[in-house]
Amino acid sequence: MSLIRLDNISIEFGDVPLLVDTSIAIEADERICLLGRNGAGKTTLLNILNGSLEPDSGLVHRKQNLRVSKLEQALPHPVDTPVFEVVRSGLAEQSALIERFHQLSRKIDSETVSAAEHSADLDQLAKLQAAIDAGGGWNLDNQVEKYITQLELPASRSLASLSGGWRRRVALCKALVGEPDLLLLDEPTNHLDISTIEWLEHVVRGYRGSVVFITHDRDFLQKLATRIIEIDRGKMIDWPGNYRKFLRLKEQSNREEDQQNALFDKKLAQEEAWIREGIKARRTRNEGRVRALEKMREERGQRIKRQGKASIQIATAEASGRKVCELRNITHAYDGETLFNKLKLKIMRGDRIGLIGNNGVGKSTLLKIILGQVEPDEGTVKLGTNLQIAYFDQVKRDLDEEKTIAENVGRGREYINVNGHQRHVIGYLKNFLFSPKRAMTPVKALSGGEKNRVSLARMFTLSSNLLVLDEPTNDLDIEMLEVLEQRLVEYEGTLLIVSHDREFLDNVVTSILVFEQESGVQEYVGGFSDWSRRGRKLKLGEEQLENTKPSVALDTSQTLPMQRKPKKLSYKLQHELDNLPDAIEALENTLSQLQQKISEPEFYDRDFSITRPVLDELERTRKQLDVAIERWEKLEDMQTGSSKL
Repeated sequence: MSLIRLDNISIEFGDVPLLVDTSIAIEADERICLLGRNGAGKTTLLNILNGSLEPDSGLVHRKQNLRVSKLEQALPHPVDTPVFEVVRSGLAEQSALIERFHQLSRKIDSETVSAAEHSADLDQLAKLQAAIDAGGGWNLDNQVEKYITQLELPASRSLASLSGGWRRRVALCKALVGEPDLLLLDEPTNHLDISTIEWLEHVVRGYRGSVVFITHDRDFLQKLATRIIEIDRGKMIDWPGNYRKFLRLKEQSNREEDQQNALFDKKLAQEEAWIREGIKARRTRNEGRVRALEKMREERGQRIKRQGKASIQIATAEASGRKVCELRNITHAYDGETLFNKLKLKIMRGDRIGLIGNNGVGKSTLLKIILGQVEPDEGTVKLGTNLQIAYFDQVKRDLDEEKTIAENVGRGREYINVNGHQRHVIGYLKNFLFSPKRAMTPVKALSGGEKNRVSLARMFTLSSNLLVLDEPTNDLDIEMLEVLEQRLVEYEGTLLIVSHDREFLDNVVTSILVFEQESGVQEYVGGFSDWSRRGRKLKLGEEQLENTKPSVALDTSQTLPMQRKPKKLSYKLQHELDNLPDAIEALENTLSQLQQKISEPEFYDRDFSITRPVLDELERTRKQLDVAIERWEKLEDMQTGSSKL
């Protein structure tokens, strides 16, 4: 039986429909990613699955005693409560069940009731005990300590004393401690550094239960998702397999949709021409054909077009001098900790450099030293000639929250100049996926992703030959992220980027500056993946509490990553690795066919003897697919030397 099945649900906010008469099922032991543009309804769907929001119409079927927990997108408020108590609050429902059990026990022991009522109370007591056992048992403190140990949290520290990444860990522990059957994660990688993202991947992959998550981190998505649910024009579309397979199938589906629409429109045009000729030539008409035409007109009127794609333009200035910037023996400390020591760096025109490191190691500070916003403790910074700089600050967006999107981007003007062409600000914003109506919305009413788009749209109107971007990808949906990548690749100036998005860095930069644990700041040719194969470690930052020990001794063999050197596979293992992609694709196709069967409305109306073999085969296929994917990843890691436990 499905954990949750949504049948023909619809929901809208104001006059904006998000989900329209659409259905989906969540099965056991799945890792599902929700995809869709900002505002498509992904978080709304999570809230429906969580039970905190009811659809306007349709049915929600839940497995009996289903336990669901959600990790919110926003970080938990930094209160002075100890981590142990924050995590224990995740067991409020379990605690209520235990209290109800004790109350009912006392009632049975103390009151004289009828035999029928006594029997009903005993039945209820048995159900409560089963629910308590399923939720992790009776000793709540032991359960909390177990999860705090597994996630290596500082139990006695107050939440307010922790950085954002550690508060995210605490929130995840609170979601996990109740051992839910279904774990919901809303943008779990937001504002996390690379080490913490990799830690989170390890936790989610090892979770025994189903996970539904939203993310814009394509590397995270590719590694974890076994199925993708896309929200497109109010419908939930089921795509089996990982993200790369989704891209192939989606492109094929779009081509087929365009072909079908073109054939339909051609047929409609022919019928419209026929009826016009019929009016002129004769008084009687084929009424059946007329009714068919009316139906075609109605169908055409109900068609929802795919939303247009984003189209970013970056205003460019004349070329700068050959030498953009030179740092000579830069030494700088913050809060008593040395960030750089005798750092030397030369940036030449056309360089595309990514800065990689954990939170708190000094990436943003280095950018500000280069820009002259921060004076180094020692050393000199020499900027080149004819520089025109555009700077995207992840913290200070430079937006007036009370003004509209159009007023912020146009700086009060209706027309803006982009690469020598006058553009109306409303038309310019349509390329950033803001409708004319949305462009007149005050910035204070926008989501985080929309504010990021406004900041980028505003910055890209400024002509530049040096782009400095500090975490530009936060909160952007995947489509906007890919368009931004493409424009940055085409940008002819010099590029400096701080990002924790590993695939974004691989696709855009040609060299990286890495804040390493033992070697300080080092420069390498290539992107993040090229560096990660070297087996080196990032410098510990604010997300790594090196001196904080968990309350119970850890089994580090299960929690810490291990690096291995690349090695040549044996003939047998190489042959197995070469054949695994085809085997995985075959299993994904089988899984897709089975999921289509069970998604049929009448499937569960059939006799159990008919449905049971299909459900059993679905479970076997899913397990075989998980085993095959894990085996493929293990062999790949053995070959590249990037294996992790």
